[in-house]
Amino acid sequence: MRIRAAAVLAVALAAIPAFGDLDSIRNEPDPERRARLALDCAGLALDAAKKAYFENDDLTRTKSALDELGQAVELAYSSLEATGRNARKHPKHFIEAEIRTRELERRLNDFSERMSAFDRDLAADARQKVRQVHDGLLGAIMGQKKKRD
Repeated sequence: MRIRAAAVLAVALAAIPAFGDLDSIRNEPDPERRARLALDCAGLALDAAKKAYFENDDLTRTKSALDELGQAVELAYSSLEATGRNARKHPKHFIEAEIRTRELERRLNDFSERMSAFDRDLAADARQKVRQVHDGLLGAIMGQKKKRD
């Protein structure tokens, strides 16, 4: 039983893109899967930024990981927009992305608070991008109904 669970976990982890692999994610033809993979990549980029900052004290790698996070979140949002679906009528993937960006925003804020006050501006752009995407997703999901004439 343990071997089967380990095999399933290994297959699942192999499906998640590695940090810095946004080019292969952009080539994914299914926009909903592309959005999900981009958000996976954003989470890995945040983990890489934390490791670079706290364990290696490498500001250059921290900044590049945070830039990657911002690009991944924007790719996820643009991929969901590319589906052409109305988020109010078909909210499944939009809600999933909203929940995941909310979690990313919370984790990014925690990371920023733990950073030195002199280094917090490194995370400012990523925080702004994640916040804008999250707000855009909420607006799409909770947007106004169109009035009939």
